[in-house]
Amino acid sequence: MNQTDIYLDHAATTPLDPAVLEAMMPYLTTRFGNPSSIYAAGRDARAGLDWARASIAKILNCQAREIVFTSGATEADNLAVKGVAWKHRLQHPDRPGHIVTTAFEHHAVLHSVEYLEKFGFEATYVRPGPDGIVRVEDIAEAIRDDTILISVMYANNEIGTIQPISEIGKLARERGIPFHTDAVQAAGWLPLDVQALNVDLMSLSAHKFYGPKGVGLLYVRRQTPILWQQSGGAQENNHRAGTENVAGIYGMAVALQRAVQEQEARTAHVQALRDRLIDALLTRIPGTRLNGDRELRLPNNVNVSFEGVEGETVLLNLDMHGIAASSGSACTTGSTEPSHVLTAIGLPPALATSSIRLTLGKDNTAEEIDRAVEVLADTVARLRKMAVVSAD
Repeated sequence: MNQTDIYLDHAATTPLDPAVLEAMMPYLTTRFGNPSSIYAAGRDARAGLDWARASIAKILNCQAREIVFTSGATEADNLAVKGVAWKHRLQHPDRPGHIVTTAFEHHAVLHSVEYLEKFGFEATYVRPGPDGIVRVEDIAEAIRDDTILISVMYANNEIGTIQPISEIGKLARERGIPFHTDAVQAAGWLPLDVQALNVDLMSLSAHKFYGPKGVGLLYVRRQTPILWQQSGGAQENNHRAGTENVAGIYGMAVALQRAVQEQEARTAHVQALRDRLIDALLTRIPGTRLNGDRELRLPNNVNVSFEGVEGETVLLNLDMHGIAASSGSACTTGSTEPSHVLTAIGLPPALATSSIRLTLGKDNTAEEIDRAVEVLADTVARLRKMAVVSAD
């Protein structure tokens, strides 16, 4: 088994912060009660759950009861998209309902919308520009009289481009349409104030900002029409049945607190490394293309295409040198199809399949970046030489 010495796939997941693990431990051991139980152990667990909800609500600038804890962002995205759609169907069974989203959303949103299309809902998939940015005017043009939901991600998970969420949210509010954003990649890097962003629903996942896996949330603004999907007990104010993952939720709150407190320092550190990496790749390796706008992107994201090589082969070579990276969303690993994100911004299939994603974290160093560049330069040159020999 190869050892990973340099980890450059923080968009897939981040390591659990030791301080977060320490904060979680009591709820995994001595404070193990069910928060729905009325005796002391249950009340103790409930206190931890309530603290976490209030702490996160303060960061999101919302009411605590507007937060619904989930198993992660995939569940939160499904709940937002399907919940709003089925509520509309329940209230208006004779009106199909139309959804506006983008062609390069995470599959948790795209597949939810495609699922609803099987039941008569209609959808418009707005394409981003070549720079990976969705235009507000294109969203406006896609809206119809029967539009029931707009869903646009805050920052793209593959190319890191940041979308004009506040402006789209303002447009949605003017039209009286619920607006959802998948903010999974933005957390820890961008502001999460739901009032300033003009969002009605927002999804987050803890393991993207040094929290535990298996826990996330959906913010739902009061009076947003939504049909809750999980039946059973009365947990989460009757919004999501099932015993709450107290340890995970507490850990998520601590991780988000730390991410916000350290955001300025983390961003400055990581952005400097990102720019160092981009400059080196574009200088050292001919035929390298940066995918997505250089400025309007997450501070930790580098997505590049190397002409004439297969991205997956590059990744395997990186792994042999102890460097972890990816070709895009971890949820689509193993797919032989070009990235839907890269084809949505206009890359031809050959260039889309030659791409890799390098996403940095707070603990990466300049030495690691320089080492990754050396390995990539040698790897791409060798693979191109092999391709030429093979063609001859």
